[in-house]
Amino acid sequence: MILLNGKETALTVREELRVEIEGLKEKFGRSPGLAVILVGEDPASQVYVRNKEIACEKAGIISTAYRMDADVSQKELEELIIRLNNDDAVDGILLQLPLPKGLDSQRCLELIDPGKDVDGFHPVNVGKLMLGLPGFRSCTPAGIITLLERYNLPTSGKKAVVVGRSNIVGKPLAMMLMQYGDFANATVTVCHSRTPNLAEEVKSADFVFAAIGMPRFVTKDMVKEGAVVVDVGINRTDDGLVGDCDFENLEGVASAMTPVPGGVGPMTIAQLLVNTVEAYRNHNE
Repeated sequence: MILLNGKETALTVREELRVEIEGLKEKFGRSPGLAVILVGEDPASQVYVRNKEIACEKAGIISTAYRMDADVSQKELEELIIRLNNDDAVDGILLQLPLPKGLDSQRCLELIDPGKDVDGFHPVNVGKLMLGLPGFRSCTPAGIITLLERYNLPTSGKKAVVVGRSNIVGKPLAMMLMQYGDFANATVTVCHSRTPNLAEEVKSADFVFAAIGMPRFVTKDMVKEGAVVVDVGINRTDDGLVGDCDFENLEGVASAMTPVPGGVGPMTIAQLLVNTVEAYRNHNE
């Protein structure tokens, strides 16, 4: 079985970006700028933001964190977003989710300038994905596609099953897999909690993408011999961090698979950097 090492691939992507940024800095006269908004003290969000800051620093991106108390008002949060929209030194804006209760995350996401929406969550960028137009792609699905490209695992002409229908992973990933190209052109089925015969659907897939948020949900009997399995889940259990797939028991079945951790997670951050550099080029050119 091929281990799809997202950690190593992300390091390669980051190094490529670092070299690219060095050249662009001479041309544009400044480094790319990413603004990260973190509201409250959610431990997982704190870790994610710190990991993003480290990755940005190593790639040559200036990352500035705007930390706000959990009791911040909707108005104050919106005012910060508007200010960052108008700041020429800020190329990308990332609003760390989830927000504390009482704050309207969708309203805030829609307020971000689509040209600075490096998370790919703005309705304009989601619509562009639907139409196959250039725009920012949601980081986790786009990172998955990059991982498949780097390991030369084309999905064209294959059946792909996406388990999960979230706006962050499931839906945009399904749309990306249905676009044109060697690492798209798939026949896609999206499964979820209401899907009848879900196990049979998954077993028919050449590519399985598990993003359902349930530890070890995809088991050996649900995956056909030789399938490629991409595990998007990350669940905290008594055994530590585990994915949505039963990794150990799938090793003898899947032809390639992502580990948890070290698979999709690092690729999500790598794609954030890619999107930020793209925004940087767009703003300067």
